[in-house]
Amino acid sequence: MFRRRDEASSAATALAEQDEKTPRDPQAKKGRPTPKRSEAEAGRRTRVTVPKDRKEAARQSRERMRSEREKQRTALLEGDERALPARDKGPVRRFARDFVDSRWSLAEFFLPYAVVVLVLSIVKVPALQLLSTLLFVVFFVLVILDFARLGLGLRKALRERFPNENTRGAVPYGLMRTLQMRRLRLPKPKVKRGERP
Repeated sequence: MFRRRDEASSAATALAEQDEKTPRDPQAKKGRPTPKRSEAEAGRRTRVTVPKDRKEAARQSRERMRSEREKQRTALLEGDERALPARDKGPVRRFARDFVDSRWSLAEFFLPYAVVVLVLSIVKVPALQLLSTLLFVVFFVLVILDFARLGLGLRKALRERFPNENTRGAVPYGLMRTLQMRRLRLPKPKVKRGERP
């Protein structure tokens, strides 16, 4: 009794292996019964090892997050497209970065200029304080005008380059990149100033 069942199962296994090796007609029957849902799900699942205590689970979670952050930081420094964070991935974002990096903009000098204005405003000379305030307002207006020029140019270039793709959020992404000094930008600039992306 047990022997017959073993012979039948071994024959069915051999037949299944033979079927997997030879291509079959899509219209033909597969020659074996469909597995039950529970069996199919059990085959897909992988065994997850869960630690016994919370401290060990928290430590493993921290290690996983640390390695993920390190991988993303390395990708940002090297420009590896596969491991970049979601906000930096894709050809649209890469084009926005290259568009911004290939141009000079006043906004990248905003932070150093603000430090100079702050130092001038601390000095106890009223004329220098007034001059620093006026220069700051003038520079701020020029940065806003430069933002508008750069944003309109980037929007037009995105429409021409990617007419059928979703470019939502690419213009603010590029404009926020202009606020950083070129040396400190992440991912690192890939184009030189004056090059066309």
